[in-house]
Amino acid sequence: MSLEKILSPLNEDIELVNQVIRQSLHSDVALINQISAHIINSGGKRMRPVLHLLTAGMIGEINEKNYKLAAIIEFIHTATLLHDDVVDQSTKRRNIKTANTVFGNAASVLVGDFIYSRSFQIMVGINNMDIMNILADTTNAISEGEIMQLLNINNAEMDEKNYFKVIKQKTAKLFEASSLLAGVINHEGATQLKKLSRLGESFGMIFQITDDILDYSGSESEIGKNVGDDLAEGKITLPLIYAIKKGTKVQSTLIKNSIKLNKINELPNIISILEETKAIELTRSRAEDFLLTIKDSITNLRSNHYKKMIQDIAEYAINRKA
Repeated sequence: MSLEKILSPLNEDIELVNQVIRQSLHSDVALINQISAHIINSGGKRMRPVLHLLTAGMIGEINEKNYKLAAIIEFIHTATLLHDDVVDQSTKRRNIKTANTVFGNAASVLVGDFIYSRSFQIMVGINNMDIMNILADTTNAISEGEIMQLLNINNAEMDEKNYFKVIKQKTAKLFEASSLLAGVINHEGATQLKKLSRLGESFGMIFQITDDILDYSGSESEIGKNVGDDLAEGKITLPLIYAIKKGTKVQSTLIKNSIKLNKINELPNIISILEETKAIELTRSRAEDFLLTIKDSITNLRSNHYKKMIQDIAEYAINRKA
């Protein structure tokens, strides 16, 4: 089932979130409006806001505060993307030139700062200290994750434990906040909030693991960026960790040297090694473990179409091609 079909019952709510996004991004500074329009028009699945809305609908109701929180979540994510593309020197995202390629690094960083600060302006308007604490901790954790990833560039010895530690901070933390905030708005108790945190975190882990799979097995036209970008940037991800572990000494050495030296020219050989060692299948099985955690987290929640959509999106996330 396509993502559009899964989310069709949520279209009206998503459009209301988009309205908040468009209104909140407006500025008297022309460059901010230009880069904001570039970002909005580049598409994107809005998966974090979507998860927030679905969780809210599953446990209670979706209201105006949820639309604002969904916009805040998307702003935080967008700001991190603007900064990431500068750090990674990325040139393409979602088959469109990145903002730093079009407008320059300085403009991208500064507009990323603007979007971050705008998210906190909306946050203050909600006037809920629990929400402020969660989002402040989340943005701090994301920054830590990005720095941890930076410190591991060209580190061919990175293991599975440290890989998960990085992606938990860098990617899963904002997904976790998306679900958790829905519970806070609906005044859920501590036990329920813990389950919602697990739900969101598991979604984030699935999305990052799948992204890492697609970097070696996806189609450039579908994933919207260059295959092998992680290798070119010297990043070691779970497929390579498994290939190093399962491969021969020669294969492992080739991968490690490629990571240490950013040897993108070895990409065809590395893809062959991934196939021989079944590293992609092993990586996907780890994503499926998190799918089981998601299903377990919502087992005892009331059944409604939002719950079914969460399950469908989790399965879509593992099998997606972009």
